[in-house]
Amino acid sequence: MKPVYWQVLDPAEIHRIDAASKEILETVGLQVVLKKARDLFRQAGAFVDEDSRVVRIPETLIRHALESAPRQFTVYGNDPAFQIHLGTGQTYLAGLGTPTKYIDTETSQLRPALVEDLLRHLILVDESQNISQTMMDIWPSDIPMTTIHAEAILAWARHCRKTFGIGAYGAVPSTDMVEMLAIAVGGKELLRRRPRMIGIVNPVSPLKTSQLQLEGLWIFVEHGQPVAVSPEAMAGTTAPVTLAGLLARQNAEILGHITLAQLIRPAAPVLYGTVSTAADMATGNVALGAIEMGLITAASAQLARYYGLPCRGVGLTTDSKVLDMQCALERAATLLPAVLAGVDFITCAGTLESTTTESEPLLMLDDEFCGMALRLARGIEVNETTLAMDAIREVKWESQYVSHAHTARNYRREIFLPRLFSRDAREKWEKAGGKTALDLARERAQEILARHQPREMDPAVEQGLREYADKVAQRSMDEFFAGEWES
Repeated sequence: MKPVYWQVLDPAEIHRIDAASKEILETVGLQVVLKKARDLFRQAGAFVDEDSRVVRIPETLIRHALESAPRQFTVYGNDPAFQIHLGTGQTYLAGLGTPTKYIDTETSQLRPALVEDLLRHLILVDESQNISQTMMDIWPSDIPMTTIHAEAILAWARHCRKTFGIGAYGAVPSTDMVEMLAIAVGGKELLRRRPRMIGIVNPVSPLKTSQLQLEGLWIFVEHGQPVAVSPEAMAGTTAPVTLAGLLARQNAEILGHITLAQLIRPAAPVLYGTVSTAADMATGNVALGAIEMGLITAASAQLARYYGLPCRGVGLTTDSKVLDMQCALERAATLLPAVLAGVDFITCAGTLESTTTESEPLLMLDDEFCGMALRLARGIEVNETTLAMDAIREVKWESQYVSHAHTARNYRREIFLPRLFSRDAREKWEKAGGKTALDLARERAQEILARHQPREMDPAVEQGLREYADKVAQRSMDEFFAGEWES
């Protein structure tokens, strides 16, 4: 069947949001804190006020940028045979968040995240059936902040076949990432032709840019790595409380950043992204498990399609602190809208507590849930094979279909087969130990980690990566920030 996406906006509403966003950019403007970005906007015909550092962007410039951005592109894994094809109608899922805390798989106790957890997470993502990418999902507390990006790429090169992603964190670490990725995959030209990572760029709401994020965007775009422009607005605090107002303002921020990316390098691959949700109006805290996040994500997918761009959204998010019913229901409330709305790239698997805490068994359960959601989105295919008329004629009223050849040929594609959810009768389930899905997920994580073997790497590549990571480790904090560009 041809996909029929869930839509929360009609065409007239899409046009009104688009017009409002372009009016915002042309009359209010975007505060651009990086001087070379303002200079580039000015050269392209935008109005720049140096005192306020506000750039007002004409609609013609936005339209040109949208025409320049590719409709589809491919991101390659560490193993280039592994690929994700964005903008093709296929949904891919990934980790994300910035977990600084970890629920220990062996003890179930909450503790600070460690570099060993980053390694374990990469291995589990690599073995997952439905999670296609790791997105720098763990922030270890036992190594310096200035070295996390380098250690992450080194671990990815050693232990993961899939694609990689990380935030845009400034000129120095972004340059490090490009250099290390180039070492891992065979040089900068090959990295540019076959991008290996997706960079996350977060505009600052309302209508601002971050210098570190713009530096990272610039470097990633120059080297051909896709960027997902993803505001993190909260309805009621950093954005209008009405979702239409949030969408118009968020859309302006996204279009402004995409325009800059196309000015830096025409035809730069970009994703139209969102991490926006509602604020909890009782506390002012972010509500990443809010049902409004599902609505915002679905609307963002429609806007992305309107502009002809791949979309990045979030799912599997929860504000729960433990693996409870709230955790499960909020995951469903954020994943299913994103999948059914046709978001190309969905992040945040394995996280809870507003994406600040990671759980290995939860990642395994999310992998299972993602498989169910993707099956739901695929719908029902109607053709000569699936109508099964020959089987119906042969079976008639005299038998069952379980032993028929049609069943053997088609059941694996047609019916989702869970790995962690028990469908046994109670007696058989109790005899097998009465294990819950969480028990089985914990066992699966432990089994994957126990049998994992590092990837075989060219010794010269491994040495080059280790030497570069050691160079990063020797850099002082002053040196780390000295590479920032003029604001």
